[in-house]
Parts: sequence; C-alpha cells; structure tokens
Amino acid sequence: MTTTDPVVRTGAGAVRGRREEGLAVFRGIPFAAPPVGEARFAAPRPPRPWDGIRDAYAFGPPPPQEAAGLSGPEALRALPAGDEWLTLNVWTPDADPAARRPVMVWIHGGSYKFGHSGSPGYDARLLARDGDLVVVTVNYRLGVEGFARIEGAPANRGLLDQVAALEWVRDNITGFGGDPDRVTVFGESAGAGSIAALLVMDRAAGLFRRAVAQSVPGTFFSDELARDVAGALAAEAGLRPTVADLSAVDPRALPAVGEALGARMPRYADRWGQAAPTRTPFAPVVDGEVLPAAPWQALAAGAARDVELVVGHNRDEFRLFTAMAGRLGQATGEQAAATLRRYAPGADGAAAYRAAYPGATPGELHERVQTDWLFAMPSLRLAEAQAAGGGRAHVYELTWPAPALGGALGAAHALDLPLLFGTFSADLGVLYFGGEEPPEEARALSSWFRAAWAAFARTGDPGWPAYDPERRLVQVLDAEPVVAPYPEETTRRLWEGYEFAALPLLDPGSGA
Repeated sequence: MTTTDPVVRTGAGAVRGRREEGLAVFRGIPFAAPPVGEARFAAPRPPRPWDGIRDAYAFGPPPPQEAAGLSGPEALRALPAGDEWLTLNVWTPDADPAARRPVMVWIHGGSYKFGHSGSPGYDARLLARDGDLVVVTVNYRLGVEGFARIEGAPANRGLLDQVAALEWVRDNITGFGGDPDRVTVFGESAGAGSIAALLVMDRAAGLFRRAVAQSVPGTFFSDELARDVAGALAAEAGLRPTVADLSAVDPRALPAVGEALGARMPRYADRWGQAAPTRTPFAPVVDGEVLPAAPWQALAAGAARDVELVVGHNRDEFRLFTAMAGRLGQATGEQAAATLRRYAPGADGAAAYRAAYPGATPGELHERVQTDWLFAMPSLRLAEAQAAGGGRAHVYELTWPAPALGGALGAAHALDLPLLFGTFSADLGVLYFGGEEPPEEARALSSWFRAAWAAFARTGDPGWPAYDPERRLVQVLDAEPVVAPYPEETTRRLWEGYEFAALPLLDPGSGA
C-alpha cells in the first residue's frame, strides 16, 4: 500500500485499489452477498457492508465450475478460495467522480459452466487505457448453481447475478470516474448469449444503453427442456432437482455432476434434440418470468429498440471445438451426413447444403453447418430482429485467420478475445498465436477492435453503417478491414425462413 493508492466509497463500504500503468485498478469488489447457506440457489442479495477500508487488490474466488475450462485447473487453483464468488473488478483512468467516462461491463463466456472475471485473457488494462474508458468485469454463478432449472429457485440465477452487477454499476460507478448513463455491456459466446437475454429482460431495462454481442449462441432452453435436463442432472447425484436436495451437496461438488451428464448427453438425442450433442446441459431458460421470451422474438417485437447494438461472429467458429478435440479435418462422410441431418434447416437442408457448397469436404461441411447453427445465424438474426423491432444494429464478421498451425485454425471461435484485449500470451491467445510474438497484422487488428468498441461506447457509432435487410452491409475484419455486403450470403440464403427459438423437449419418455 502507498499513500497514493486510490480509495473509493461504495454503498457497502470503502475500497482501496492500486495504481498500475497509469490506471487505478480495483479487484474483487463484492456486488452481492455470497450465495451460500440460506442464500443458496436464491436471487442475489445485497453485499454485506464492511467497516473501514477494504483492500481491493486481488480477484475474488471463481464460482464453482468444471476444471476443464479454457484456463485449466492449475489456473483455478492459483486463485483465492472461498464463497465470495459474486465480485467484480474495475479498471479506470482516474477514480474522479467528475470524470464521467463511458463504462463498459464485460460478461465472460464459457458455455454457462466455466470462466471467471480474473482470467488473464480478460485483463482490461489496454481497453481502459487506449479507449479512455472505465471497464468492469464480473463473475456470475455458473452450471448447476447459476442455470439449472431447480424447483423452489428462480430460473436464470446467473443472469440475475449479472443484473445485480449492473445495478451495482448504476449505483456506484460514478465514484470510479464512470458515467452511469453511458453503460455498454459486452461479452462473447455465453457472455453474448447472456447479453441477448439481458436485452429482453424487464429486470435489466434501463441498466445499459448499448450492447456488444460477440458470437451469440443459439442455445436457449424452453422451460420444459430445462426442467427435464435438471432432473437428469440431479439424478446423476441420486437426488431430485429441488433446492432442498441439491443444497445438501457442497457447491464445489456439483460441477462434477454437470460434467458427468455432459459426457452422456448425446444419448439423450431423441429427447433433447439439437441440445444433446452440445454436451452442455446449461443455457438461459425461457421461463416466462425472468426471461419472458427468446431474444429473437422479443427484439423483433421492439423489446430493446432504444438500445444500440453491435453483434457479429467469426467465420470459422466451430473449428475451435474440432481442434480442441484433436479432430481437425477428420470428419467422415457418415459423420458429416449425420451433422447435416441434425442441424441443417428445413426438410431438405442436408441436400441444400451439399448443393450450396459442392466442393466442400466432409470436415468442412461438418464444421460449416455447426458454425452456422450455433453462432453465425443466431448472431445475424439477432441484428435482423433488432432492426425489425425499430432498433439499430451494426454487424461485423471476423475473417482474419490466426497464424498458429500454419493458419489451419482460421478465424475460429474466441479468436476475437486476444485481439480485443491484446492478451496474446494468455489463455486462448496461446492457442491462436502459438506463444509467439503476434504479427503486425494482429496488433493492428487488436488496436482496431479497441478503438471501435470504445467509439461505440462513447457515441453509439462503431465506425461503420448500421445493418439493413436491403444492403446488408457489415464490417469485415481481415488484414485490411472493409465494409462490404455480408460475406456469408450463401449461408444466409440457406437459413431464410428459419426461426430461432427456445429449444424444445422432444419426447420426455425417451432417453439414456
């Protein structure tokens, strides 16, 4: 501690941060009480007040989660232990209440079952410093704790945690130099899916003015599907999906239950349909209360017409998952055919894909249709729904290929993370850049990302035209970023008329 360390008073008490590279940085600030004991599986409660000045030097403990996350079990073990999972972190150029800088609130991804705001890949120093922004990164409950549809508990507890963090920002960010009237939420993958949900949740209304959704997953569960999955989750532990039963299990033991079911999910294909092969038993639940409707339908009805939106995806999203499984280019013709039957839209979808991509290998078709179903088309359709509802959306596609493995990874899922944060040597940055010094193209694209996101947070204009259904202009992010008609026109046409909605429960009588 030094006499120049910044101190800010919040509603629960004063916090002391540190000066780091021209910024004031505060880590591990509670925005809600620990969700344990009587608060287990409940909506988040206000943080416990404290006396004196609390040192905000270290990230809070990560929520209980599967150890197979992108950071790995070693990185998780290096973080603090404890029950105070619901914390956030603030990077600010100056903790001066008169500064009133734009605020960006990061919601991390991780399949709704792993990830944490203290990940080195989410170090926000460059974004805060280069963009002259206040940047906040948040934890939220994951897996069974945050998203399982449990009897006696509100649905979507992880989303409610995010709302509580945004309420904390509204009430406290002025003291950190931020403007509570200029808040932008941004997130990737499950973080982008969370943002799609927040856009249409009554409880989140008015808490942010702008949103950036990077690679929106199309996996939202119907209430019936979520309840059935929760029953299977609890059965893995020999329990019922109730607060009374699951509260008897240590929170740190429950991720193993989700992991065990995830490995067996493909056996539930006749019951859970397209959700089964994802091996992820968690998603936002369209329960009719916390989340009243699927984002695409609600946005088209005008639910967030006053929120300015940036949304986009990467060209080769699904290649990350084939690479991590060690199966790049290895899909057989039989596997590709099964994947096309499962995910291609319409009765003749498989044949339409083969006709649209006549030179594609089985591996390319296997990846293409899963990229389109899981991320590309849900992201594009979110923009189209926002425009149809009277709002404004700007669309981008990242097409620049990562240099690792001779470019074989292409522009795969989450390549935008090391580019946006400039964290080339952390987490996925190591995969995509091989631990090597990033090429100049990557550094330039990284600076472009931060400048565009900061401009959007400041003015609502990221620097390229809003999307409209006639011209369909998008920002294409390659070695030379250009504005052009949406590059995946072939795919867009294949999916015309398909409606993204909450995934249904097909046949509750079938299963593993």
